[in-house]
Order: sequence, then C-alpha cells, then structure tokens
Amino acid sequence: MRSLDIGATGMQAQQMNVDVISQNIANMTTTGYKRRRADFKDLMYQNITRPGTTSSDAGTIVPAGLQMGLGVRAAGVYRIHEQGTLKVTENPLDLAINGDGFFQIELPSGETAYTRDGVFQVNQDGELVTGMGYLLQPGIVIPQDTTDIEINESGQVFVKIQNQTNMQEVGQIELSSFVNPAGLDAIGDNLLLETEASGAPVNGNPNEDNFGSIRQGILESSNVNVVEEITNLISAQRAYEMNSKVISASDEMLSTVVQLR
Repeated sequence: MRSLDIGATGMQAQQMNVDVISQNIANMTTTGYKRRRADFKDLMYQNITRPGTTSSDAGTIVPAGLQMGLGVRAAGVYRIHEQGTLKVTENPLDLAINGDGFFQIELPSGETAYTRDGVFQVNQDGELVTGMGYLLQPGIVIPQDTTDIEINESGQVFVKIQNQTNMQEVGQIELSSFVNPAGLDAIGDNLLLETEASGAPVNGNPNEDNFGSIRQGILESSNVNVVEEITNLISAQRAYEMNSKVISASDEMLSTVVQLR
C-alpha cells in the first residue's frame, strides 16, 4: 500500500507549508521582513515498466510505461525580496532603502551582518547602532551637542551643531548587494549572513550603481500580503485534510483484506 506512505509525505509537506505561512503572518508587522515561500518536489518513481522499452520481438515500443510515484518532499524555503511599503515615522534615525541593498551591521563577533531594518539609535558614545546595540558600518558618530540630523538619499549624514549655522558632514552610509539575496542565512533579529549561495557582497553608496536610495524618517514595512497568506493557509489546510483522507481510505482497504475469509 504505497498510498499510506504517499499520504504521510503529503501531510508532512503541508505541515511545513503551514509552518512557513505562520512565520509570514507572525512577522507581518516586522520592519524589513521578507516573506518566505515553501517549494516542493515529487519524490523518486518506481519503474514497473520503463517507458520506451520494447514490448515484443517485433520491436514495438511501450509508449508510456508504468511508473509509480512515492510522494512529495520539501525542496526549499525561499525568501521573496520584494520592496515593502514605506511608512513615514518622522524619526530622523529611521531609515528605509528604496530599492536594492542592505545596511551593514557589525556583530559582537566581528562578522558583518546585513539587514533591511533601518531602525537606528545613538549609543552612549554617539555611534549609530541597531536596537540590539550593534554598530552600523561604516561607523558614524553623532556629536553630543547636535541639534538636528539630516541624511540625504545618497547616504550622506549631516548634523547641525549647537550655536553653529552650517550643517557638517559626519559620515557616509554604505549599502551592500548580493547576486542571490535569497541565499543569505537568516540568524534572527532581522539580520542576515553571507553564504556561498548568496555570493560575496558588493558595496557602494546609496543612489549609485543600481543601489537604492536612503529615505530618512521612513521605515520599510514587511512585504507580507495578509490576504494572500490566509488564502494559502486555507489551501494548505484542505490539502492536509485530503492527504489524511488518503491514509484513512488506505487503512479501510487494508481492513477489508484482513477480514477476508
């Protein structure tokens, strides 16, 4: 009864599908979150009669053959890097990337992580940091007597010092891009790490060389479409139920065989 095993693989696949959908829904308000999508492949086949084999001494060919599938498996969970909606916050240290690119973040280990989450703050030394206290790279220090901060679309950071008229430039924000951003390794806290699948980062200034522009006082919302996710959830639930029906039907068939006398 292959159907028992096939139905079980179908239930496992839909359980993973629901897990991915629930992760998307849970992060529907997470800044810079990119929705995930589960991808599935059919399992290997048992060839009872292989297509194209000869079926007689006259050289006749079997046109279709007889192949029995063994179910489904999860092939991967992909990150969809679509632009999220830009939401105005009026906070001068809230930054959004309108287009391609990631902010560079220095981890306590010395590694560089990447994020689309532009919620920054100033630490005790005046350095721009994430909500976890990780430094934005390249480092930017805001003087203590700053009364105003302006960050233009090219990532240049200007400050107005108390009792001074002219704005002073104190740093330049850089962005990183990847050939395959879906290959980045998510480690939580809205942070991603480079992998062999993502390729090496290409660094550059915002608004140049196909990099996105910086928008001050704005945050990029999650790109999760709630209506689409709920629809996918209903479809996954129905598919799970149908696979369970396959197992129930197979069990009834086996019960019938056992009761034969």
